[in-house]
Amino acid sequence: MPIRTRAGALTAVAVAALTGVTALAVPAGAAPSPAFLSAAELPPHPSSAWTAGKVTDGVPDELRLCLDEVFPGYDSRYRPFHTDLDTTARQLTIVTGTTAKAKALADRMNREIRSCADRIEQSDPEVRAGYRNYGRVAAEEGARVHGLHTETSWGATDIRLLSVGRDGRTVTVVEWSQMGDFGDAPVRAFRKTTATAVNKLY
Repeated sequence: MPIRTRAGALTAVAVAALTGVTALAVPAGAAPSPAFLSAAELPPHPSSAWTAGKVTDGVPDELRLCLDEVFPGYDSRYRPFHTDLDTTARQLTIVTGTTAKAKALADRMNREIRSCADRIEQSDPEVRAGYRNYGRVAAEEGARVHGLHTETSWGATDIRLLSVGRDGRTVTVVEWSQMGDFGDAPVRAFRKTTATAVNKLY
């Protein structure tokens, strides 16, 4: 074989080997990462546009108020959102090992949120808390929406809407919050946001 032809053959073999290694490194059946909400998919704010932050590994501190005892050792990521005023939001996604584990996690999260107001009042006598159940949302394996209002003895008042939804072995939690009470909560728009978040995961 001429030298030039031999060199070309060796190059082709090297490229084929490198391609094979690359193919092995990224399995063809690897599951995609869950998708997140965009700023435009949050409940519209009457006087300020939403800004979306970067997707980050971990759990946002704001969700620890009701769910601190729940977070498992699974992969979790979140995306924060904010307006120019006092309204903020965040979405968390947790990928579990099986659909059964995801269902158990979602069920426990819903229970923890339902009992959160009582636990807040028991832990801090300076805070009064109230809870409202805003029902289920039809999206993939289902979602549920909750409302939580807190008021301190010095007058600070905050309203939160939280939802827990599931698609297969992935659980997502969406939280919206601002100063105010239950009358200030955009429940209908948040239910739409929740459906979008769950349906958009995959």
